[in-house]
Amino acid sequence: MTHGLERFLQPDEIAKISRLELRARKVVEGFVSGLHRSPYFGQSIEFVQHREYVPGDDTRRIDWKVWSRTDRYYLKQFEEDTNVRVVLLVDGSESMQFGTGSLTKFEYAQTVAAALAMLVLKQNDSVGVGLFDSQIRSMIPSSSRHNHLSTILQGLSAETAGGKTDMIGVLRRAAEAMSHRSIVILISDLMCDREQLFKGLQLLRQRKHEVLIVHTMDDQELDFDYAGTLRFEGLEDGGKLTCDPAALREGYLNAVEKFLEIIRRRCAGSVIDYKLVRTSDHLDAVLSHLMNFRIGMTGK
Repeated sequence: MTHGLERFLQPDEIAKISRLELRARKVVEGFVSGLHRSPYFGQSIEFVQHREYVPGDDTRRIDWKVWSRTDRYYLKQFEEDTNVRVVLLVDGSESMQFGTGSLTKFEYAQTVAAALAMLVLKQNDSVGVGLFDSQIRSMIPSSSRHNHLSTILQGLSAETAGGKTDMIGVLRRAAEAMSHRSIVILISDLMCDREQLFKGLQLLRQRKHEVLIVHTMDDQELDFDYAGTLRFEGLEDGGKLTCDPAALREGYLNAVEKFLEIIRRRCAGSVIDYKLVRTSDHLDAVLSHLMNFRIGMTGK
């Protein structure tokens, strides 16, 4: 996949892309091996289904034979109409540097994004990727071209986590940049102002985008299974604290569960799909969740 890029990239940059591609491809190849092609994917122009007419639709697409039988207006849809546009928004803020396992949260998020991009492109749908902290640092426009994966891998691998999070600003700019209805997948630890987060998510929903959140957290952030006196240093100006974590564990876990419950409840109330993932989770579960959502959407 990196063939042809050697002229433009340093050896360490090529190595980063190769490692990311290897992780993502290993996940995707195992996942898609048993999948059958969906009739909703692809770019042929064969007729596949009807949908009911809504004001503003092109009246030339009305199926008059159906109207003569039902006295209702329906439009013909073709496979090219059902192609999906997916936009992956990857949190590259400083808090994503944290990691106690084999991958940091940011490395896990990179791999999720790369694997999802591979899967979307395999289905001939289009995908774009934005990486952000306090602003969108890089934005790769949506495309379904077969060579688009190289651009995505290069863009994801070129960045490192750092900077604070401005979720409302990022989501507003993302919404303004999307001219077509899309599935927006936010991959983040959600370490940001909660009200600003949901204002941004609501803006996407108001513009008719489907929204999924892949809430990415490290095992220790969820389990707080530390022992002995430790010194914790917060990211994104979180301060420092020396303490006995065992004495704080119960209160910490209660606070985390409350935080997660609020996120789940507000996502449900805004019709936003939500999945909590640990950086130790197998990535095929994330891909499976996306496919289930994708199939449900095409059935609407």
